Amino acid sequence: MAKISKKRKDALAKFDKDQAYALPEAVDIVKQITTTNFDASVDLDIRLGVDPRKANQLVRGSITLPHGTGKVKRVLVLCTPDKEEEAKAAGADYVGLDEYIQKIKGGWTDIDVVITMPSVMPKVGALGRILGPRGLMPNPKTGTVTMDITRAVNEVKAGKIDFKVDKFGIIHAAVGKVSFTKEQLVENANELLHTVIKMKPSASKGTYMKSTFISSTMSLGVRIDLKSLTTS
Repeated sequence: MAKISKKRKDALAKFDKDQAYALPEAVDIVKQITTTNFDASVDLDIRLGVDPRKANQLVRGSITLPHGTGKVKRVLVLCTPDKEEEAKAAGADYVGLDEYIQKIKGGWTDIDVVITMPSVMPKVGALGRILGPRGLMPNPKTGTVTMDITRAVNEVKAGKIDFKVDKFGIIHAAVGKVSFTKEQLVENANELLHTVIKMKPSASKGTYMKSTFISSTMSLGVRIDLKSLTTS
């Protein structure tokens, strides 16, 4: 039998892993059981009753968290020369087109978000095999393929996140840092959870939101009582 570490024992003593907690209480527990010596991310894992293999049950979207993510995102804007000054003024970290396409083809992916324009998507599309697996491929549905470069960059810098159900029917998303206040984490988590609830596909039958856990980097997951979300 594997030996349980002291930190894990201490964490398990602070809550019942088989019990579901109201969101504010779950956030409290996560803050208590986080023992990392850095500002850990706080994540939600939402298991949905959908079949991701079917296009009409794919849950995907983006939201701007009320209190941001706590992470400074590096933004690359791939655009034509006439849009470069707009992108730079909006706060993009990298701006250009052909030179960055070549850098990415050479293996450079030191970025968090890629924003582009509809007119250059044929060029950007060639990067799908590199950007796709890393979750960096621009998509009109998430607002990263647009003519309004200023708005797109501002939203990302303000705390916009993209989310998508994976092949197991689970959405994984960061909703802040452990250093956030309890209220900030609750509001961010509520924003994501209620957005996902509203996006229930009409083709999804049976229980839609099966379970939700909140955790921090390297911490145990705490189950959230889904019935509490209407009042949290």
